[in-house]
This record gives sequence, C-alpha cells and structure tokens, in this order.
Amino acid sequence: MSFQGPPEVYDLLILGSGAGSKLLAWTFAGQGQKVAVVERKYVGGSCPNIACLPSKNVIHTAQMAHNIRRGAEFGVDIDGFHVHMPAVRERKRKMVQGLVDVHLSLYKQSGAELIMASGRFVGPKILEATLPDGTKRLLTGKSVVIGTGTHAVIDNIPGLASAQPLTHVEALELDVVPEHLIILGAGYVGLEFAQAMRRLGSQVTVLGRGHRVIHHEDDDVTEGLQQLFQDEGIELALNARVKSVSGVSGWSVRVEIEQNGVAKSLHGTHLLVASGREPNTKDIGLELAGVELTERRYIKVNERLETTAPDVWAVGEVAGSPQFTHISEDDFRVVRDNLLGGNRVTTGRQVPFCLFTDPEYARIGLSEKEAKAQGIGYRLFKIPMTAVLRARSLVETRGFLKCLVERDSDRILGFAAFGVGAGEIMGCVQIAMLGKLPYTDLREAVLAHPTIPEGLIALFSAGAS
Repeated sequence: MSFQGPPEVYDLLILGSGAGSKLLAWTFAGQGQKVAVVERKYVGGSCPNIACLPSKNVIHTAQMAHNIRRGAEFGVDIDGFHVHMPAVRERKRKMVQGLVDVHLSLYKQSGAELIMASGRFVGPKILEATLPDGTKRLLTGKSVVIGTGTHAVIDNIPGLASAQPLTHVEALELDVVPEHLIILGAGYVGLEFAQAMRRLGSQVTVLGRGHRVIHHEDDDVTEGLQQLFQDEGIELALNARVKSVSGVSGWSVRVEIEQNGVAKSLHGTHLLVASGREPNTKDIGLELAGVELTERRYIKVNERLETTAPDVWAVGEVAGSPQFTHISEDDFRVVRDNLLGGNRVTTGRQVPFCLFTDPEYARIGLSEKEAKAQGIGYRLFKIPMTAVLRARSLVETRGFLKCLVERDSDRILGFAAFGVGAGEIMGCVQIAMLGKLPYTDLREAVLAHPTIPEGLIALFSAGAS
C-alpha cells in the first residue's frame, strides 16, 4: 500500500504495551518527548489482562472456596456451598477493567499516545499501524522499542489444535467449573491452575514430560509440591508423552499418552495447554527493520538490550528476558538509563520468583542444584515451617525455609521457601542480599512477633549442614 507523505515522526516509538514498554512511554512522555505506543489488543500488556493479576484473582477465589470447605477445622459449621463461575469470572473482569482504566489514565496524564492497532515494520525504524477500521498509519521513531511478549505454545501433536484447547487466556474466562480438566504441562502455569480448579470443584489431571514437577528446582521442593497435590486429590501423570488428542475441549476430550513405556488413554471434559511459551516475533517485519532473531526466534539483544538494528531496543519476554513482569520492569530501567546516555546492563541482576500455589514456593539466588553444578561451596540452613511460630498460629505448617550461605564467609547465596507467606519472606532476604548483609544480621535482628519473617531468626539460629 502506498502512503501519502512521510511517516509521522516520534522521539520514541514502541511496539507492544507490556510492563517495560508502558513504563518507558509514560516516563519519556512525562519528560516532554513525543511518544507513541502501538498495541494490538491488551492495554498494559498481558499481566493486568490475561496473566499475572487475573490469575491471582481466580486463585484467591479458589482459596476462599478451600477455606469454606475446611470450615469445620476452624469451628465454623457450613451446611454446603456452590461455586458460581459466572460470578467468579465477573469479579475477575471488574478487576481487569479497573486496571485498564488506570492505564488509560496514565497515558492521558503522561501525554503518551496509545494507538490501538496491529503493527509491523516496513523498513528500518518505520512501523505500519493498521487500525481496527482498516486504515493505516505510517510511523517512525528516533528510537524504537519492541515489547511484543510471548504466547502459549500449542505443540504439534495430532488432534491437539483441532481439540480447541484452553490456554491461560481462555481458562480465565470459564463460566463453568470443568468436570474433569486435563492439563498439559507441570510448570508454573499448569500447577497454579491445577490447584485452583481443583479447589473450585474440578477433577484435575496434570500431564508432565519430566519425572518431577518444575524438575529444575531442588528435589525437596518438587517432592513437597507433589505431596501437596496428592493430598488435594490432583492426579499427576509424570514421565508422560502425549501421542494424540481427540474430541473438543469443553465437551469431551481423549488424550492418548505413553507413560514409562506404557500406552494409556485419559478422558476429560476440558483440556488446558500449559507446556511453554514462544515469542511474538512472527509476521511483524523484523527482517525489514534489520532486527535479528536467536535460534529460538527471540529478538537478539546484548546486555544493554540493544538489538542488531541501530537505535532499536527490545524489552521483556520477546527479548529472551526471564518471563516475569518484574524483570520486564527492570528492562525498562536498563533501556531508560541507556537512552539517557548511561550504561546499564542486565548482567548479574537478581531474578526472584514465586509460584502461587497454596502454600507458595519462592526463591531468590542459587538453588542447591545450581550451586553443586557450578562447584560453589555452601552451608545449608534449613527448618520446617513448624518452627515458624506464625505458621503454627495459622495452623499452616506445610513446607520449609532454607538458605545457602557461602562456605568461607557469611554471604547469602540463595534462599528458598515453600510455605505460607513464602513470597513475602523472600523479599526480606532479597533486600538483605542487595545490601550485602551477612546472614548473621538477620539472625540477630529484632523482628516483630508473631510474623512470618520472624522465622528467619529460627532459620539462621539452626545449625548449618
């Protein structure tokens, strides 16, 4: 298509409106620069719309159902209850709309222009934006940022695509409790949805390729999670390879698997795919922009998040950054500082994460597996959650705390928690690590009683192995 006149010129042009992208837009527009963001569908990206925050909303509802079901333990008699999924969905939708409204307000306040359109590059730093009505705008930026994110992988398994499986996007829009949900994938997304749907009333089967769930983590973590799922009546089929799928999700599905060399057939009503993610780099003209990809088709960047094209940057998951919103937010800081003439890099930054099962699993720094693989000597401090008095008062004592301390010093190498409040207590340790505090400072700290972080005193007062 031909265009009349030259492209519209911006100081900063951004494709995709996820965490790193929107923060760059608001920051530089707020400083008086002319900024445009081209977003295909989700204002603010996946986190507030279809991922982190809405999933935790539904998980919290499932927690409420679980607590009601356990009412007798608390001395509360409940004759019976019903999960009304349309109301669960509506609660989630209201939260999402509130977040979208906040985003729109911030665009207006900052002066950044949000263009709802499909964007593709037609030349170096030149973007063609196709609006919903079919009209097109040609845009260019003195600097360009790409933050198009990732999407769920639908593996090339016979019958899988035609079965119209749920991804996390559709699962968050369910208006019924699945009678029997089969989940392909035993990673973060699969495990969080498995427990939530089980607590909402589904029969749940999780299929995992590995011999453990989140198998890259330490064995005590995976064993703890697997025992949790067993106790809650979630079926785990590990070492499983899906051979074929038939039927349609939402009605009836049949999944043929091979498990430990034995052929098996599973029947369910719904099928959820949670077996990984792939970058949104296809058909957006990156080759015309001079932006090269890695072998896995992520955008190739250096430690400054510069692409192979001059004045073009990439942030978030599409750049191969760890797939967490807080990392995309740090990508914003890296690009912001470098656009302003600094030299900020991604090398060596901390990558905390939390699995929002109940109880949670959280980790920062080295795991035991990683320390051993790298030949790093360490002392291990570890206590069961029964040693944390706040956990005892809540009668939520499943799990443990553990910390790796450098063998020849008091430096904290890594911390992991599987237990109530794991994500919050991890933050306390992470701040100590950022401040380069020895573990003894946490051991000797005066922490409020009874709180979960107080458990750090018990942890570091215990003998190390």
